[in-house]
Amino acid sequence: STQSTWGTGLKEGYPAVPLKTELKLNVIVENATHEGDTGSPEVQVALLTARINQLTEHLREHKHDHHSRRGLYMMVGRRKRMLAYLVKTDIERYRTLVGRLNIRSKKKKKKKKKTLR
Repeated sequence: STQSTWGTGLKEGYPAVPLKTELKLNVIVENATHEGDTGSPEVQVALLTARINQLTEHLREHKHDHHSRRGLYMMVGRRKRMLAYLVKTDIERYRTLVGRLNIRSKKKKKKKKKTLR
């Protein structure tokens, strides 16, 4: 199909910001804690992670798209707050989710000892 994308700000082959329905349903099914679950922290974090990954790929090609970059930062902050909630309420659910989604957890940096010269 030769559908015009002129004026939409989208290039052909690049999905719009929302996730495609099939991908979204797949993420929900994989991370649901029970049947019909769409609102648990696991599902919400998984959906945010999928959107973050999608937007990260977009920003690799469009380095100067600062408006989308701000949206990415906001999504990362929201995911960070949800993960902090999971740490407070149930650390095991947090650990399994982080392992399943391959999200790096923040590691503390080792301080270098200062030497006298």
